[in-house]
Amino acid sequence: MRRLLASVLGLLAPVAAAANSWPDTPLARTEALALLQTLNADLLSHDSATLTLERWCGAHGLATTPVVVARRDREASKPLPEDLHRALGVDAGTPVRYRRVQLACGDRVLSEADNWYLPGRLTAAMNQALDHGDTPFGKVVAPLHFRRRTLSARLLWSPLPQGWEMHGLPVAGKQPLVLPHRLLQHRALLEDAQGHPFSALVETYTEQVLAFPPPAARP
Repeated sequence: MRRLLASVLGLLAPVAAAANSWPDTPLARTEALALLQTLNADLLSHDSATLTLERWCGAHGLATTPVVVARRDREASKPLPEDLHRALGVDAGTPVRYRRVQLACGDRVLSEADNWYLPGRLTAAMNQALDHGDTPFGKVVAPLHFRRRTLSARLLWSPLPQGWEMHGLPVAGKQPLVLPHRLLQHRALLEDAQGHPFSALVETYTEQVLAFPPPAARP
């Protein structure tokens, strides 16, 4: 057991170190905010969050092989929020399935996603793949030529405090910049080519999207 624990901690240590490599300086905080806004804009301008994260992973060297995989929690269960139920436009008797996954690139979990979808609007092959596999949802339903309609997008944490533009930037700290686990959250619908919604998503992006050295630290 001790050996197993040590092995797990050994795998996690490089991830934690990379995520905490940002110094707590005004420049680093400004760079972190710019990168979060860049990722947010990239996600908003593309229909597939999976492919966007793969590009982000590759561009920032987060994994040797920049391929995003879905780590599915098969025990998870969560009711469809009322506002998303209305957004899907279905009645109480319509079957809705739930899928909870972590989207990981290499050892880094970049996003944690709650996905409620309508199996009646997918093909049998798609439902089979979703029921028994761990392929990311966006890749499974790609043949639908879906479009993403964002309902909300918000930063859950800002590196700069409110009112910084009036009161000045924070002074440099002696410890590394502490990033919370949850940085950014999107709520969205996926719609097929005919504009019919078939999936409601709540995607929460983690501190691992910034698990690379800050620009100022590079030669």
